[in-house]
Amino acid sequence: MVVEVAGCGLCHTDLGFLDGQVKTRVDLPLVLGHEISGTVVEAGDGAEQWLGKDVLVPAVIPCGECGLCLSGRGNVCASQKMPGNDLDGGFGTHVTVPTMGLSVVENLPEGYDLADFSVVADAVTTPLQAVRRAEVTEGDFVVVVGAGGVGAYAVQIAAASGGTVIAVDIDDSRLELLLQHGATGTVNARDLSARDVRNQVREHAQRVGAPREGWKIFECSGTPSGQETAYGLLGPAATLAVVGFTMEKVTIRLSNLMAFDATAFGSWGCPPERYAEAIELVTSGKVKLLPFTRKVPMRDIAAAIEQAHQGGDARRTILIP
Repeated sequence: MVVEVAGCGLCHTDLGFLDGQVKTRVDLPLVLGHEISGTVVEAGDGAEQWLGKDVLVPAVIPCGECGLCLSGRGNVCASQKMPGNDLDGGFGTHVTVPTMGLSVVENLPEGYDLADFSVVADAVTTPLQAVRRAEVTEGDFVVVVGAGGVGAYAVQIAAASGGTVIAVDIDDSRLELLLQHGATGTVNARDLSARDVRNQVREHAQRVGAPREGWKIFECSGTPSGQETAYGLLGPAATLAVVGFTMEKVTIRLSNLMAFDATAFGSWGCPPERYAEAIELVTSGKVKLLPFTRKVPMRDIAAAIEQAHQGGDARRTILIP
């Protein structure tokens, strides 16, 4: 079917493709962009019911038939298709995609339009998958390392799930904003050693009456220093979710997992089955998008990419055709 693009988020994965750090699975030329919201304007036989619907296109489109898909792990389906990687993505006016995994967007909150929801397709669903796999629940002490385009939503989702959340980042303005959106405390790690970060997190846990065991830690920075910091926060019965991605290697003592009887797992994307929950978190007001995004005309994409490279604006860019 053909979706008229309302908005498409600019993700750091797109920057990796552009820089050649990460190779696309099909040869160039290729239109990038995998955080897509829009309206179905053409539908094939048997899919006519989608015509006119406002939808999110999954950032990862599974086959829906293999063992992984049938077991709820379609996000790592071997036959998955990713817009902007396997097929043309959303940095344009229209995109042609299969119906698999499409999610209807309706009941938009006041002040939102369909373009605003584009970032749900990755920046919100990715941390949602990690938070659900880590089984964050009422009373859990949660640490989010890296409070950028994905981490900011990890903070909000964990807080909405009942967690007591502290955010670790190197940007004071970003951390200040998160104190208004779910974080009970923050640590600016810019000039701190991993040990100093750990000590400050422990002090905050003590202040809020959290136990020293069973922490839920989410590494969302996708940087070597962030990964080392997150791993260094492991304690008894802790859970570490690796959500951010880097091609660089880090050195860790793997035996810490054994010594603390801890759990570590990687979290890649999100199966489409969770998209409805992600949308509901936004429409219900539990997760806020607008303070963490900005809209830019698609014609200014080159400037938006350059600004994303420089890191001058912590908000996630939504490109508008």
